[in-house]
Amino acid sequence: MRKRIISIGLAICLLLGLTPGAWAVGLEVAAPSAILMDAATGTILWEKDAHTRLAPASVTKIMTLLLVLEALDSGKIGWDDTVTTSDAAAAKGGSQVYLEPGEQLPLRDMLKAVVVSSANDCATALAEHVAGSEAAFVELMNQRAAELGMQETHFVNCTGLDDEPDAAEHLTSAYDIAVMSRQLLQHEEIRQYTTIWMDTVRDGQFGLSNTNKLIRFYQGATGLKTGYTSAAGHCLSASAQRNGIELIAVVLHCASSADRFTAAKALLDYGFANYALVQLETDGITPLPVKLGVCETVQPVPATDQPILIDKSLQASVTQRVELETGLIAPIEAGQVLGQLIVESGEQELARVELVAEAAVPRQSLWQILGRLLRHLCLNGREAEN
Repeated sequence: MRKRIISIGLAICLLLGLTPGAWAVGLEVAAPSAILMDAATGTILWEKDAHTRLAPASVTKIMTLLLVLEALDSGKIGWDDTVTTSDAAAAKGGSQVYLEPGEQLPLRDMLKAVVVSSANDCATALAEHVAGSEAAFVELMNQRAAELGMQETHFVNCTGLDDEPDAAEHLTSAYDIAVMSRQLLQHEEIRQYTTIWMDTVRDGQFGLSNTNKLIRFYQGATGLKTGYTSAAGHCLSASAQRNGIELIAVVLHCASSADRFTAAKALLDYGFANYALVQLETDGITPLPVKLGVCETVQPVPATDQPILIDKSLQASVTQRVELETGLIAPIEAGQVLGQLIVESGEQELARVELVAEAAVPRQSLWQILGRLLRHLCLNGREAEN
């Protein structure tokens, strides 16, 4: 098939308003390992030793929370469940809400305590509620990590505590943490908890204060999880959203709590200062003719409506055009690729998005073809008589 190239005059919707920073030339962060990722697309905007395997401390709980949310989505557990504390969960050290063996709390309170105060006892109780035991839950954690392509990750517990058996083997990377953080943020319900600054559990009897100070002090902060042990140092997966862009900044093994927040803030500032979104413009894309179809045309649409993230320095010169197939013959399947929408800046291609069939176009039956032919002949005969 030949391709016809159509240039479209497009009104590109750029989400502007980001304040330019002093980071355009270079960026340094006080973290041995760090990464900045676009949450929507997974695009890496900046990294430093992001694939080095390191202990993550309580940032581990991002995977714990992800599995709990997925179990809720699947119906395996319910939002209105009551979670019972085992002896093993009550015995957990570190950050906790001091659960007693046999104590019961609503699942929502357990989840809140894990997100806001990094409660190890609640994390273990939730893991047991999902999988029956922490060991079985850890198997699920590693299985999910493999599914997400987290090649540098191996979990041995659901908390990140490093005073447990085989804790030296509990390792991940800044990149892998960004990957699982991105996956967790796709669950909108988690934001109800990750944005809490202060709250309570046990009917107001036990106070919670968010260990992620960016929630209070950084504009647009949406989460996500802190961590600290003597072996892991100060760690953080931070997320924030401005002007339609959500970014994930991961910093590992910082020397102090202040360093991790300063480093994450610098990464987020850099991202918001230097990147913008381009909306895909499709108003100029007309239906394509289809031969032998029950419909005469098919409408190409983008396979995704996700905006394109670009360097802000290119925004003034961005153009979009489409390449579409011609000579289409039915049947056409819904979702069949019909062309490409190409986002460019000058001669530089920034993105390419597939254009697919909005709906299926079945092929006409033999009788439908004969009927259409007869109608055409009759119409031509009447015109000849006139």
